[in-house]
Amino acid sequence: MRLTSFTDYTLRTLLHLGTNRDRLVTIQEIADLHSISKNHLMKVVHELGRNGVIETVRGRNGGFRLNHEPKDINVGAVIRMAENDFYMADCFDPAGQPCGLTKACRLKGVLKGATAAYLAELDRYSLADLLPEPAPKEVPVKLHRKKLAA
Repeated sequence: MRLTSFTDYTLRTLLHLGTNRDRLVTIQEIADLHSISKNHLMKVVHELGRNGVIETVRGRNGGFRLNHEPKDINVGAVIRMAENDFYMADCFDPAGQPCGLTKACRLKGVLKGATAAYLAELDRYSLADLLPEPAPKEVPVKLHRKKLAA
């Protein structure tokens, strides 16, 4: 199974937003970071916004950000949203050519089970699971000085 470029860009966008939660991010920023087309990213951002995964802010200082906590964004659900089909073979496409082996072939059932297992594995993870661990906050060290006797 191979993910489409659209899904790849969707995941990259969410990962970037997850690591930059303190500010709005722009399409240009992500396009420059990954050397990908702004036009493709505009479609990704539109779809993420349409599905409520991100919040978009218009205007001169606009951009977009996550609309949910990373722990609440399921990777399997994102991939299902981004992929237009999971046709592992032509026999999965209802509009495709009928196969002469349909009555005797068990390949379709095996591939369907493999796809279900693939998606079930992705369902186990949230965006938070894919993000790097935040750096530990430094705690100031208090020095205790002994007072000298006068």
